[in-house]
Amino acid sequence: GVDQSTEIDPTQRVATQDGRSPSPILATTFSDELAISSGGESKIFSVSIKDRGAISLAGHSGKAFWFSKFQSEFVTSDYYYDQYPTWVNDWNQKGVTEKYSSTRWQLSLPAEKYTLQETQQHFKVDLGGFKRTFPHPYGPSSYPYFSTMLTLSPAGDEITADFASSLLEHEALGQGKATDYLAISFSSNDYVIHMYGPASLETEDNLIRLDRTIADLLDNIDQKVGLDNTLIVLSADHGVPEAPATVNQLGSPQAQYFQQDTLISSDLLTRMDKEFGLNKDAIRLYAHPYIYLNHTVIKDKGVELEKLQNMMAEELMKVKGIAYAVTSTSIEKNRVPDTQIMTMVKNNYHPKRSGDIYIIYEPRSYINDMEGLTIASMHGSPWRYDTHVPIIFSGYSINSKNISREVTPYAIAPTLSNILGITQPSGSIGEVLPEVTN
Repeated sequence: GVDQSTEIDPTQRVATQDGRSPSPILATTFSDELAISSGGESKIFSVSIKDRGAISLAGHSGKAFWFSKFQSEFVTSDYYYDQYPTWVNDWNQKGVTEKYSSTRWQLSLPAEKYTLQETQQHFKVDLGGFKRTFPHPYGPSSYPYFSTMLTLSPAGDEITADFASSLLEHEALGQGKATDYLAISFSSNDYVIHMYGPASLETEDNLIRLDRTIADLLDNIDQKVGLDNTLIVLSADHGVPEAPATVNQLGSPQAQYFQQDTLISSDLLTRMDKEFGLNKDAIRLYAHPYIYLNHTVIKDKGVELEKLQNMMAEELMKVKGIAYAVTSTSIEKNRVPDTQIMTMVKNNYHPKRSGDIYIIYEPRSYINDMEGLTIASMHGSPWRYDTHVPIIFSGYSINSKNISREVTPYAIAPTLSNILGITQPSGSIGEVLPEVTN
């Protein structure tokens, strides 16, 4: 279940129905191919405080668990289980989250020890009384926002690791002949940066604590399975920009926040009415980075979609802070420049899912009002700060070295497939990394 009144994640707050599954995933995943190659013998699991973080990593063949802020428990869906495993019920009944009740997230080191000596705090978010600055009170477990506060702090990753350790033990991972797979998405860092920005004490302290959490988890894996028998891969799905106020203070005045209503200007609505006889009903929604139009309304008016898209893109390009507005029709007809940025826009396009106009903001400018939730930082652009992520392979006789050439996370699945000698995922487009496999 989702409690919209206390949900911080816009994708969850606007959900119209319960139930989660991998049905939207259009291709096989690495975990699917592992299941196929082992004839179903491989044990495949994933864990995250976010449902999508767990489901995408488990694929169609694995089992996914995620944290319900509504229930303050780890949950799954009937896609995966008819009944919860006993150990999951036992973990939930232990009340692991209770130890945070009426406590506070405080700095783990003296303030002067931190690299990020923040100079501005006004853009940081005080959500539900969690405060803009340290210490951050979780409140009692009876507080409606209590579970939400856990996810906005290192506690979210700590309870994720605790649940994953219980899974490791009770599902006896790594104890059979087949290769088993455990994917863990540590997602609190994403929420922390959204609320406080990357140049905040909160972000640095969260990373310090996450480092300890991962170290403890690896110690547990070493005891239960042995790190010599384990291949570890660490990466991320996106980077993050600094808050505009921080960038502006350092001499880059172009960075700015946007409100969603800035996109639909009076000039745009006037042209829609004058040129096409349309009003705001022709615009369904903005879901970053797309504007979605109401094709039924447009068709009923006899309006040519491409002409409307082109006019809207033209008006959007007049808005200060918008670098590009790219129509879906121009992508379909291959009428976009052959540049690195536009290649990424084209790669992101799917005819049945993408919107009508793809908006790219100027560097470090972005919408910070997501369905009524004001945030400090937002990812999702094609600029370098958003696409620069680490990829780390460790274990399985991999030699230690730093590699500076440019690769992408697309390479992870084919590289893992190569190591195990199994088929790559059906939609795989990445390279096999020779530095890892040779």
